[in-house]
Amino acid sequence: MKLMHVGDLHLGRSLGDFDLTEDQEYMLDQLLEIADEQAADAVLIAGDTYDKAIPSEAATRMLDRFLRELAERQVSVYMVSGNHDSDERLNYGSSLFESNHIFISAKYDGRLHKQVLKADGDEADIYLLPFVKASQVRHFFPDAKIESYDDAVRAILESADIDGSRNNVLVAHQFVMGRSEDPGLSGSESLGTQSVGTVEKIGYDCFDRFDYVALGHIHSPQQVGRREVRYSGSPLKYSLSEVNNEKSVPLITLGGKGRIEIELVPLSPMRNMRHLKGKIKDLLDSTRVTAPEDFIYATLTDEEIVSNAMGIFQQVYPNTVKIDYDNSHTRAIEQVDISRVAENRSFSELISDFYRQMYGCEISEEEMDVMRTVAREAGVLHEAD
Repeated sequence: MKLMHVGDLHLGRSLGDFDLTEDQEYMLDQLLEIADEQAADAVLIAGDTYDKAIPSEAATRMLDRFLRELAERQVSVYMVSGNHDSDERLNYGSSLFESNHIFISAKYDGRLHKQVLKADGDEADIYLLPFVKASQVRHFFPDAKIESYDDAVRAILESADIDGSRNNVLVAHQFVMGRSEDPGLSGSESLGTQSVGTVEKIGYDCFDRFDYVALGHIHSPQQVGRREVRYSGSPLKYSLSEVNNEKSVPLITLGGKGRIEIELVPLSPMRNMRHLKGKIKDLLDSTRVTAPEDFIYATLTDEEIVSNAMGIFQQVYPNTVKIDYDNSHTRAIEQVDISRVAENRSFSELISDFYRQMYGCEISEEEMDVMRTVAREAGVLHEAD
C-alpha cells in the first residue's frame, strides 16, 4: 500500500509581482506523474491547499483539475485544512466528493474523523485532523484544561478510538516540535508570525499511536522527532529562505503493522529560485549567466547604488523578484542600535543620517522637502520641522 504525502500547495500564490499559476500547474502535473509511476493508492494533502481564505478562480480551477485527475486514476485523497484555508470553501461539496474517494476534513466538529483505505488486501485507518486552535477545541471538552495548541491536540487524540493493532496514519496541519528543538522554519510559516511563546508548539510524542504522521505547515521538508512524523514541505520554493531546500514528495509504503518504508521522491520546478550575490557587472557577465528564466533574488555588493538596478537585471533575468545590497553602507546601518537611534533627534537629522549612510553624501534641500511632504501625508510628521 503506497501513500503520497503532500502539503502547503498554496494554490493561487504569487512571488513578488510574478503570477505562479503556470509554475503550480507544472508542479501538479509532476505530482500526478509520480502518482502514476509509483502506483500510489492514496494522496495525503496536509493543509494550506489554497494560499488565501478566498482563493482565486485560477486556484480553485487548479485544485478541481488535480482532484478530478486523481479520481479518474482511482487514487484516494485525504485532505485537511490549514491555517491559510477557508473551512467553508475547502469543505464545499465534500459529501459529494466522498463518492469518488476524496475525503476532506476542513473544520473540527468534536471528533477525529477516520476513513479506511483498502488496497491489495491491506488496510489502513486514515485519521484527518484539520488545523485547530485551543479556543475551538475547548467548546467540545468543557471539563478539560486546554490552554495551548498542545493541550487541544492531545485532548482530541486521547478521545479518539484508535486500534493500535492496525496501520494508523494521521494527516494534520500544526506546528510540531521535536525533543529539544523546533523544526527548521521558512517563508511565511516563521515562528515570529505564527507563534507566541510556546502556545502553538505541539510535542511530537502526542502522535505515538500513529505509524505515520503526514504534517503540513512548515515549508522545509523534514522529520520531527522520529522519521515517521514528517513535514512534506511545500512542493515549490515560496521565499528566499527556501532557496537551498531540496523539494521532494514522501512516498510511504505500508506493509504489515510496524513495517513502513519512506522514500523521498525529488521534485523539479519549472523555474527554480536562486540567490545571486556579487557586483552587478560580474553577475550579468554573459559568460556566467545560467538558467535566465529562474526566479532571482540578487544581493549587490557594489559600494555605489546602481541606478535602475532592477530594470538592468531584468533584461538578463526577467524573473528577478528582489534586489538588495550588502556593502559597507548597509553593514554600518545594521550595526546601529535602532532602539536609541531616534532619541532626541529631529526628523531632518534622522533622514540626513540615513541618506549619508546609504549614499555617502549629504541630502539636498529639495530632496529633504520631498521627504517632509511624504512624511506629513503618511501621518509620521505633524510639525513644520
